[in-house]
Amino acid sequence: MGTVIPLSDASRRPRHFAVITALIILINVIVFVAELMGGEAFVKQWSVVPADIVAGHHWITILTAMFLHGSWLHIIGNMVFLWAFGPEIEDAMNPLRYAVFYLAGGLVATLAQVVASPHSTVPNLGASGAIAAVMGAFLVTYPHDRMRSLLVIFIFISITRIPAALLIVVWFLIQLLNAGAVANVQTGGVAYLAHVGGCVFGAVTARIFEDPRRLAEQQWRE
Repeated sequence: MGTVIPLSDASRRPRHFAVITALIILINVIVFVAELMGGEAFVKQWSVVPADIVAGHHWITILTAMFLHGSWLHIIGNMVFLWAFGPEIEDAMNPLRYAVFYLAGGLVATLAQVVASPHSTVPNLGASGAIAAVMGAFLVTYPHDRMRSLLVIFIFISITRIPAALLIVVWFLIQLLNAGAVANVQTGGVAYLAHVGGCVFGAVTARIFEDPRRLAEQQWRE
């Protein structure tokens, strides 16, 4: 059994420190600590329940759910992916645009899952929809970059470089093929349609959020 975990962009380094990406990670960690203290009641209170949203209730959870996680593995995995792709996209957009983009991506991803399962009473949570938007933007902005990745095949572990486009496209196809499952606090399911919606949003809107001056600076220095 094998897996690939992206660690960082091997083709470039951000010109500016990723303040917003680091802040988002910090907020997620703080909220996760609050989850551990508040227990299941806290998670259910701030997670998205599609049926509630359709009924016009608890709309704030569309925002709060993207900062919740169901387990240590869930938050660690998401934050590793965010740190792998986020700094370069923040660098291309600038902090303010990136913050708006990230939140919008998370909202669109959540709404995609709500539309797909409008009568579901299963809580949905996690940052992966917003991170999927970042990945979609990365595919458009830096299609030729290679990702420094951790390759694990049974007991074989290696650091290798994988084309970002290949990694993201394969990941997206897996989400698409598995669409229909819903993230669940109790069973740890995955909101695949949220991932699909977030990634499509990121790919479609990336150029809108990019900062021309930031991109020109990158090209000039390259």
